[in-house]
Amino acid sequence: MKKGFLLLALVLGLGGWLSVKAEEPEWQDLSGGNFDFRSVWVNPGNPKLILAGCRNGIVRSEDGGASWRNTLSLRGDNRSVNFITVDRNNFYACTGNGLFSSNNQGRSWKRIFKGRNSYEADCQVFFSGQGRLFLGTKSGLFVSRDQGRIWQKLTNKLGDSRILAISIKAGNIYAVCAEGVFKSNDNGDSWEKIYSKHSTEISNESEEESEDRYEDERSSDINYLALDQDSSRVYLATANGVKLSRDEGRSWEDMSDYGLLSKDVRKIFILEKSRVCAITKSGIFTYQNDRWVEQSFNLTSGEVRFVTTDNSGTLYAACEKGLFRGKIAKENCFNNFNVSIDYFQGEPKISEVQKAAMKYAEVEPEKIINWRKQAARKALLPELSVGAGRNTTDLWHWEGGSTTKTDDDTLRKGNDSIDWDVALSWNLGELIWNEDQTSIDNRSRLMVQLRDDIMDEVNKAYFERIRLKEEINNLAIEDRKKRFEKELRLLELTATLDSLTGGFFSQSAKH
Repeated sequence: MKKGFLLLALVLGLGGWLSVKAEEPEWQDLSGGNFDFRSVWVNPGNPKLILAGCRNGIVRSEDGGASWRNTLSLRGDNRSVNFITVDRNNFYACTGNGLFSSNNQGRSWKRIFKGRNSYEADCQVFFSGQGRLFLGTKSGLFVSRDQGRIWQKLTNKLGDSRILAISIKAGNIYAVCAEGVFKSNDNGDSWEKIYSKHSTEISNESEEESEDRYEDERSSDINYLALDQDSSRVYLATANGVKLSRDEGRSWEDMSDYGLLSKDVRKIFILEKSRVCAITKSGIFTYQNDRWVEQSFNLTSGEVRFVTTDNSGTLYAACEKGLFRGKIAKENCFNNFNVSIDYFQGEPKISEVQKAAMKYAEVEPEKIINWRKQAARKALLPELSVGAGRNTTDLWHWEGGSTTKTDDDTLRKGNDSIDWDVALSWNLGELIWNEDQTSIDNRSRLMVQLRDDIMDEVNKAYFERIRLKEEINNLAIEDRKKRFEKELRLLELTATLDSLTGGFFSQSAKH
């Protein structure tokens, strides 16, 4: 028992010198010779059944990815499979050449929507609910009330823009396009906009990626949407991070971006047990304990297009260079740690950075203590009052005498006088309480809140920087793209710490 307490004390005593390393997921390549995957569906209860959309069509596996059979081959210029989903016993596949359905678990397919042009034929997302089918294309949202025999295109904004996401929960339908997020509570008969787009400039893309984006999407920050079926939360992936609504879309707030290498979140998903998963151009991240944890650390797969999970928590990723499977890494914990002092060498201690940040923001705890001491001394000092006044006397009198003298028999004014006084007074009751204490209490509460916010920013940036240094050190040499993103994020965190400490961090660090 004593040894256990000593070990715990040692761990806690290391403080800022303890670097905790998370379990990194090991990824297994399930591609089977295929490549350029854009979508994947896994049977949650029986993960041996997998359907995946690759460049030329759909492949199917009944043994967990050990072997594959091609079940749908697409023709034409656009043969991508963008989305695969299941409703009851029907499978649906959104492709660049129409919408396909299967009633035998994906063994064979038939096309149920073709579109009048290439934009309508490029199907992006699909959901069904309350007897209706909703299909999002590059040319708008279509609805079918007869299981796909007849399709009707909406006439509002959702009928003019590329549909990025559709999700349904408890009779509420959410549809996302470049113009914003729309919601319907009457099964798609009417729509209300609950989030408007914000202009953004899409940069750092290859020519191929730029051409792949629809015209009206280029000026929008909206990318994707996901609903938590177990709560009223709605998550929105944007070019500026993840937005969260806790009240089904009535109000929105920004989620923390700590741990993300890029704020440009391409897609967002809700995995098992309401776990939030985000895809950026740099990889896969899950939200754990108020920070994002990278799941694609050892995944050299190119661009990640889609992720899903089974009931055991296994993650499946459809990527540019293949289909991969891996376990979700858990957040750092004391059950699995390495003391990596090397990553702290040359770095100022966290206590020093905190002190510099408090000094720069003028929110040191000593400042409040001095306020209270000065307020207590106030009662010992007397109140000094000085008064002065001018006393003007009107002493008029009659001079008598000879009537032959000049100025005789005239009225004359008397002399003025100056009055002054000095008074000292003490209010000994202020030794016990004075009104300044109320003002100090109010100011101290605001200062403590401000100091806590600053310390929270400092702590997150400091330890996120240490984690990044370890991740960069463990990257493979050939993974240059991910190394660049992580090094760029490292510079960003350094700049954040400098702004919080007035340049102290860079001046003290030995790089």
